[in-house]
Amino acid sequence: MKMHPRLAIAALALAAALTHAALAADALPSYHGDPSQTSVSGLSSGAFMAVQYQVAYSGSVVGAGVVAGGPYYCAAGNLFNASICMGQVPFVPPNSTLMVTAAAGFASLNQIDPLSNLQKARIYVFSGTKDTVVYQQAVDSTVSFFKEAGVPASNLKYVNNVPAGHAFITPSFGNVCADNAPPYISHCEVGKQRYDQAGALLQYIYGPLKPPAKSLTGRIVPFSQREFAASATGMADTGFVYVPKSCDQGVACKVHVAFHGCKQSAAVVGDDFYEKTNYNYWADTNNILVLYPQVNASTIPFNPQGCWDWFGYTGPDYAVKSGSQLTAVNAMVGRLLSKP
Repeated sequence: MKMHPRLAIAALALAAALTHAALAADALPSYHGDPSQTSVSGLSSGAFMAVQYQVAYSGSVVGAGVVAGGPYYCAAGNLFNASICMGQVPFVPPNSTLMVTAAAGFASLNQIDPLSNLQKARIYVFSGTKDTVVYQQAVDSTVSFFKEAGVPASNLKYVNNVPAGHAFITPSFGNVCADNAPPYISHCEVGKQRYDQAGALLQYIYGPLKPPAKSLTGRIVPFSQREFAASATGMADTGFVYVPKSCDQGVACKVHVAFHGCKQSAAVVGDDFYEKTNYNYWADTNNILVLYPQVNASTIPFNPQGCWDWFGYTGPDYAVKSGSQLTAVNAMVGRLLSKP
């Protein structure tokens, strides 16, 4: 039996409305988190972003996990510097001393927090020996940057001997260890044990933690990012936060921001990054809210790979606190820390 054309149109409109309602995200809730325990981490462009966030907001960020990322302000706002910053030019590593000088200049203008705060930060850095996207000479410069910026050697861990490709490492999900391929999540063994990168970096930042949950008691909460960032920033409509049951029940939880890499937003890899990287299992038993902000590929601004801005596509202030993406994520963190 054929449906009347008007009924068919009405049915399609209703279906579209229901789909939009199902996908629409609410405002990011408040959870009254612990303002003294915020940290960040990321892979690739997300690692560059984690470095930027740690340096810009060093007064309120206790540590960072940097997986295959270069030093702060490496590209100096110029995409043509990206190949050097990714270690792709043989024998020409990023100049960490210049980056520290730039950061000190921003700090002197109060555009970022004082570099002296980094003396108490705890920094985990990882570079796989098989990474052919961001080579080790670039990540070596990240380590040098943090040392020159004042992070004590006792607060800096550099893992650079795992035969991993360009990926975030999980105990069991994703590609084989040496792959440099989507979804840029791989599984590796270190010392005959499955390597759990989320646990490694969270425990380095926070110290000993309870073992990860075997099954999750919390929930993924999608939220609208438009309250914090216009589409002109390149940020997606929707972000995600993992909320352990304890945080839902009023415990003052830590906040950890996990920045995905290029081609790794939910629009490309679904829930792979925000559900399968093992952050949530550690968060569940250790009272940690995990924020997963999202950036999508776009033409305006020109960001075809869906990367976080570490080279200036959102404007020249991308690496300081007035930068649109840094401002947006910091406001999201502020919301999580505020009273409901």
